[in-house]
Amino acid sequence: MPSQENTARLKAYKNKGRDVDDLRRRRNEVSVELRKNKKDDQLLKRRNVAITDEPTSPLQEQKQNVGLSLQEIVDSIHGTDPQKQMIATQAARKMLSRERNPPIDSIIQSGVIPRLVEFLRYNDRPELQFEAAWALTNVASGTSTQTKAVVNANAVVPFIALLTSPHHNVSEQAVWAVGNIAGDGPEMRDYVIKCGAVEPLLSLVKPQIETSFLRNVTWTISNMCRNKNPPPPFATVKQCLPTLSQLLLHTDKEVLSDACWALSYLTDGTNDKIQEVLNSGVVPRLVELLASPEPSIVTPALRAVGNIVTGDDGQTQAVIDAGAVPVFNLLLTHSKSSIQKEAAWTVSNITAGNTQQIQAVLDAGVIPNVVNLLVKGDFKTQKEAVWAVTNLTSGGTVEQIVHLVQCGVLRPLCNLLTAKEAKVILVILDALQNILNAADKLGQSEAVCIMIEEVEGMEKIENLQQHENEQVYKAAYGIIEKYFGGDGDDEDESLAPTCSENSNNFEFQPATQVPAGGFSF
Repeated sequence: MPSQENTARLKAYKNKGRDVDDLRRRRNEVSVELRKNKKDDQLLKRRNVAITDEPTSPLQEQKQNVGLSLQEIVDSIHGTDPQKQMIATQAARKMLSRERNPPIDSIIQSGVIPRLVEFLRYNDRPELQFEAAWALTNVASGTSTQTKAVVNANAVVPFIALLTSPHHNVSEQAVWAVGNIAGDGPEMRDYVIKCGAVEPLLSLVKPQIETSFLRNVTWTISNMCRNKNPPPPFATVKQCLPTLSQLLLHTDKEVLSDACWALSYLTDGTNDKIQEVLNSGVVPRLVELLASPEPSIVTPALRAVGNIVTGDDGQTQAVIDAGAVPVFNLLLTHSKSSIQKEAAWTVSNITAGNTQQIQAVLDAGVIPNVVNLLVKGDFKTQKEAVWAVTNLTSGGTVEQIVHLVQCGVLRPLCNLLTAKEAKVILVILDALQNILNAADKLGQSEAVCIMIEEVEGMEKIENLQQHENEQVYKAAYGIIEKYFGGDGDDEDESLAPTCSENSNNFEFQPATQVPAGGFSF
């Protein structure tokens, strides 16, 4: 019996003969690293609106605000003099924008947040609205507690109202603020959605919109789709998809990247949500983007495609029909190891499909690149490549398993038997067991045993009988006992292999199950 840890992994993979109630493996540790990197990237590049050398407010920078103390800023913001309110609000915004460690907590503790929120409603003073919105956006770019200080001051509704402001800079600042709040987590996301942000946000996506503005709109839409515990409301998913489909046709790499991230979030869930994404018609374009030279586009496009193939056979087939499989030859050899790993993970879910889907992988020539990752990939990538191989051996035909062996999979598989992770060893032993079982059906198990011995696999399997993990040593013992434990008295000389010039290639006398021409392992 497999261990509890390995059983969970097995159940998470789609594979006939395993848990039929949950055949596909959903996102787990595979997603953590890339999602964290994306979040960090957003925090560094997107959430805090840094000041530039050129004034962006319609009102020229006020020389008078230079040198204002925090107390002077607070007094003027709470005062009644319109000019002093403007100067002080601008000074607060600069303070929150320019400093390496902006004094967000000091601004919150000063009690000016509710007053700044009030300024958002001053439609007759768009310059003040802009400065207040900018300052509040940067407060909301901080920690969850700091973001909630803005939300608790009832800023969300006036920010949503400003999404459709006739003043471009005010509208864009409101988009940024809403994106910061929605990006804080599922609670804030759902609150922003409940307050009615989605429709006015989507309405901003028009042909005449400036690219710089569209980037912020797309990023904010992606935050509306983000987080999965719980996922966004299903109605919101359906509402966003037509716009995301449109954005996917844009040429700007930041727009494309965030549109792909949004789709990766929406596909990271149940099959009904995957189907909604499929119904929107985005899969062919996602497949096109897999070949983009920009890693910032490839990464989220691959995540979206990878999530789709965790669905049912029909959903996986939609990706195959869009021509995705040959592109994996590029992805598995990509210069970024994180993309190699994601690609191997995706292939592992395709090889966990039906035999026709496995054949599509073989026909595209993907397996040699998977085997190469077993040899040269980093350990995280090797683990995913191991699963791609094991799933093929579990659900593939004898012919397909023979092809896998012909691609030289035995040596790198056996080399990885020295891995420190027990679950990886168990998966490899599972693959070797499946390969030996297939050879046994052809009456050629002895030849495969010789091949395993020649790559020092038998020695490694024998050593695993001393492994501290009970499931590992039992699995190793089972293979040794069944395939390597005989004394040779019962050997059938008619099945003895003859070694060709390539020592890793054996030709066998055909058994009754072998098609005309036989197999060459």
